[in-house]
Formats: sequence, structure tokens, C-alpha cells
Amino acid sequence: MQENPPEHRQNRRVLIDARPLQGPSGARGIGSYLRGLLAGLLELGFDHHIALLIDGRLPTPAVPAGAFIAHAIRPRYKGRLGLLEEAATLGSSLERIRPSVYHATTLALPSRSPVPLLVTLHDLIPWAFGGRQMLGERSRWWLGKRLLRRANLVLAVSEHVAWSAQSLAGVPAERLLVVPEGVASGFKPAPGAAARVSERYGLERAFLLYVGALDARKDPRGLLHAWQTAKAAGADVDLVLAGPSGKQAPAELPGARRLGHVDHAALVDLYTAAGCFVFPSRYEGFGLPLLEAMACGCPVVAYRNSSITEVVGDAGVLVEDGSPEALGRAAAVLVCDPDQAAKMRAAGLARARGYTWRKAAASTIDAYRRLGFQSRPSRPKPRE
Repeated sequence: MQENPPEHRQNRRVLIDARPLQGPSGARGIGSYLRGLLAGLLELGFDHHIALLIDGRLPTPAVPAGAFIAHAIRPRYKGRLGLLEEAATLGSSLERIRPSVYHATTLALPSRSPVPLLVTLHDLIPWAFGGRQMLGERSRWWLGKRLLRRANLVLAVSEHVAWSAQSLAGVPAERLLVVPEGVASGFKPAPGAAARVSERYGLERAFLLYVGALDARKDPRGLLHAWQTAKAAGADVDLVLAGPSGKQAPAELPGARRLGHVDHAALVDLYTAAGCFVFPSRYEGFGLPLLEAMACGCPVVAYRNSSITEVVGDAGVLVEDGSPEALGRAAAVLVCDPDQAAKMRAAGLARARGYTWRKAAASTIDAYRRLGFQSRPSRPKPRE
């Protein structure tokens, strides 16, 4: 990927902030969003019109092979000071690069932008979910929340996030556009997954699966309670946790199998082999793990709250928010009743097919054009 090429006025690109791929966020939801969006833009032949903003102090991020170019900036500070520096100086960097549109992918926003500003809003969880545990995040991102209303256009990843943008950040409805995320094409049922999972992890029994960090809002204690309830209801299952636990994770979750980080192939195998995907999150901006599980043919149970109802619809089992007993009973039914599990698998597979990164990228390109981007994309690549 070429870095810091000159921008020709007649062929100015859209500049996407790809810096989250260079840090811990790359392994979380925003990293999945950026990789998926770039893959969708590449599939549509739009990579010739995209430049990536990266941090020149860090290794260049891995992105899908294409005609993407990169512009590096080298800020002095990190953390809260870095966000203040961003607000004060990013406008000057945009003045130098002169993209046709700047696409911010976090709340690290410039206080002024010499070009049209588009922001992808993943959530406003520090304010929507609240509580003392979110005080640090509110302190970190307060300026970005305040600057959000200055954006020319805000892409919300769900209807719920769009509502939050209006009610919590004062973003006018006419500057909001809902563009749901997609599920990567690699998430699909994997033949032979059960045997590979058994051999790799020694899991002989059926198991409930959770994927992601164990932050406080994910209700890890409730997850443990739901597992115990499922076993009491007759489900002879283990509880398997995949993915980095995160700083807020409990030190102990007695009896659960904590696998830590797993690669993509192993994750697809876990989704495919699981008896049920259990998602006790109390608040989501989107809920991508639910979509990944459904795409792999794994039945899902979750609390009925926030954007989860939009993503799952009637293709999974949604229970009373905050009730681990209801979550556990629903999981037990899916594990113990093959007919009900087969029904949910089929429904989940059908629903997941409606969420693609190609579709998300097409809607994002429409947003770029709405803000004045003129060049036409290259011929889309044929579907395989």
C-alpha cells in the first residue's frame, strides 16, 4: 500500500480513518467494521477512490489487497490528550491531504474540517448505558460526542444508534443515515467442525458458546447464572468463552472454559459446533457476534434490548432483559429440542444472508456522493 502519495485535484479520494486497525480496537468490533467495509468497497471496485488515514508511528495495518493508498500522520500524544490534540490539529492535516470527503470511524473528530465530514457512529454506550463503570469512557469521549453534531452526515449502524444520536448527542434527523454492518463471507457452517473442536479443545459434550470481551455490560455473572440454569433445566452442557476477556472481566468464572483469542477458522468451528450461542449483553450498538453465529448456523439466545432486537428479529430467542434465568431456560430448550434448534438454525441462516458488507459498502458510497464525491466507481468485481 503506497503511503503519502500526492493527491491530484481531479482525482481526490475519500479518506477513511483506519487507525483503529493499528491498536487494540483492531481485535474488537470496530476492527471488524473497518475490515468488512474495505472488503465491500474492494468488491464494488471502489478501492481506487479510497485513501486510508494511518498513524505513522505504528506498523502499517493489514488491509484487503487493492488500490488503497495511505496518508500517515504522527500525533504527539495518546489517550485523552491525543483526542484533544486530534480536535485541534486534524483539520490542518485534512487541509494538507485535501480528500473529497473525510470518513471518521470513531469519535476522534476534528473541531473544524475543511472538507465534508462523515462519521460512522457505532454506539453512545458510555452515556446510554451509564453508571460509574462508564465514567472513564464518558470522560475520554466527551469532546467527540460534542463535536458529533457538527458532522455533515452521520452513519448509524442501527436504528437504535440513530435514535441515540438524536436524543443524546443532538444530531439532527436529516443528517442521519442508518447503514447496518455486514457479516464476512467466511462465516458459514463448517463441515466437520464438531470433530475439530473436540480434537483441538477436548470438548466432548454439547456446549454453550459466548464470544467477545467480558465487560460489565456483557453481564458475565449473568452468563454464569444462565449456564447453571440451563444445566438445572436438563441441558448437559459446558460453557465455552472465546476471545480476549478484556480489562473488566471477572478474575474467575468457575467451571467455564476460557479459550482466549482464537483465529478465524477456529471461531467458525466453534460457532458451527455449539449447541447454542448465549449473549447476555445489556446494551449493544449493533451486536455483530449474533450475526456471525447465525451465519454459521448456530441458534442464538439473547436479552431483548437496544439494537439486539433489530439484528436478531424472529430468527433467534429473545428473553426478558436482565433475566439470566430466562436466558438459561431458553438455551436449554435449544440444546434439548432438536426440532426447535433446527428451526432456529434455518431462520438464523436466512436472516444473516440479508447482512452483507457489499450492501453496507454500497450504502456508504451513496453517502459519499451525497456529500459531493463525484467520480464513478470502477466496474464491480463479479460475485464468486
